[in-house]
Amino acid sequence: MRNDRAAAEVGLEGLSEQAWLDHFARFLPLPENLPSPLALRYHGHQFRQYNPDLGDGRGFLFAQLRDRSGRLLDLGTKGSGTTPWSRGGDGRLTLKGAVREVLAAELLEARGVPTCRIFSVVETGEDLVRYDEPSPTRSAVMVRLSHSHVRIGSFQRLATLNLPEQMDALLAFCARHLLPDLGSDELPLRFLQRVMDRLADCAAAWMVAGYVHGVLNTDNLNVTGESFDYGPYRWLPFADATYTAAYFDGTRLYAYGRQSGQVLWSLRRLARALGLLGDRQRLEAALQDYPRLYRQHLRRRFLERLGVGEGQPGDDAELLAAFTSFSAVTAAGWAQTFHDWRGGLSAAQRAAQSPQAELYRHAAWRPVQALFEGRSVAADLDHERLQQPFAETLGYEEIEAIWAAISERDDWGPLQAKVAAIRAMGAALS
Repeated sequence: MRNDRAAAEVGLEGLSEQAWLDHFARFLPLPENLPSPLALRYHGHQFRQYNPDLGDGRGFLFAQLRDRSGRLLDLGTKGSGTTPWSRGGDGRLTLKGAVREVLAAELLEARGVPTCRIFSVVETGEDLVRYDEPSPTRSAVMVRLSHSHVRIGSFQRLATLNLPEQMDALLAFCARHLLPDLGSDELPLRFLQRVMDRLADCAAAWMVAGYVHGVLNTDNLNVTGESFDYGPYRWLPFADATYTAAYFDGTRLYAYGRQSGQVLWSLRRLARALGLLGDRQRLEAALQDYPRLYRQHLRRRFLERLGVGEGQPGDDAELLAAFTSFSAVTAAGWAQTFHDWRGGLSAAQRAAQSPQAELYRHAAWRPVQALFEGRSVAADLDHERLQQPFAETLGYEEIEAIWAAISERDDWGPLQAKVAAIRAMGAALS
């Protein structure tokens, strides 16, 4: 799989098939780029337990390029073999895991969530043994395009080892290449504030998109506020704050309704780490602004997905609460309800043709309908995709069916069709 849409952003869409394989399967260096791979070292809290033994154990930074707007982007691998930080693992990625990552990144991008893009997937021909799925299973090497692979855990490591010069260098790199226009005064504080804003927006985007992260550890949160590394994940079937993605998350620490709080908890770890260079009390106090930022981003993204304008003061928060309550009470599909009512009351005829049209007669829908009154339409409602009755979703069973076609018949048609359908939905929502 080659993502020519993403490749065009960094000038690589014209590579021949042989050149693509040379660079993104055998990892021959790109011309005038990094001469050798760079496996990054970091620490992190995993399920709130500190782990100092982390790092890129099955991937590395392969190349860095600039997109059309001048942003510095990373090409990072997954499944490319062992590194000094592999901790006894084989450094490989299952083909099924790569397929799941493709689907997650495509749907997140289509729903407007800040995300890496899966740039390339190449099957390696190896058989892998995994103890949580049928084995042996097929192997792949994957490349992702991301704005940054610098994690909160990168700063945690430098603070734990008391390495202020190295942290100062990392902070300067981030300020110059990843989060520009921070200024030079109180750089640790300004950096934390920018990261907080980015991650508050990312968390809000997850909630509106209905994305449930399976392992929301500090080594899986980067400083540019982009989602990446899609291991266990789920998409919200209907509003349920307790809905959890990972079967091993027995305490539901990373449940859907806890995601924003976990991001704030991780930001507190970043503030403490940055205390190696700045005033720790001022850094931690700055995080008091997180709830306001989160609510602001949540409101904006909710209205954008609904395709309606702002209401009277206070009405937007009430609309979000009523919309969520309706889905929770009736088990109405989260994605389906957004699809049916994109454009607000202008979509009433489309909603009447919905597979869940009967639910809109429930008393829980009345507050939502009332709060739609007087709102402008902020979306193009004529897109062909919006005329279809069903929303574009991605349930566990559909992922399994897509994988079964590949595993049993080497049929990639269902995956290609799903990616095309997701991109069509993304075009409609944009």
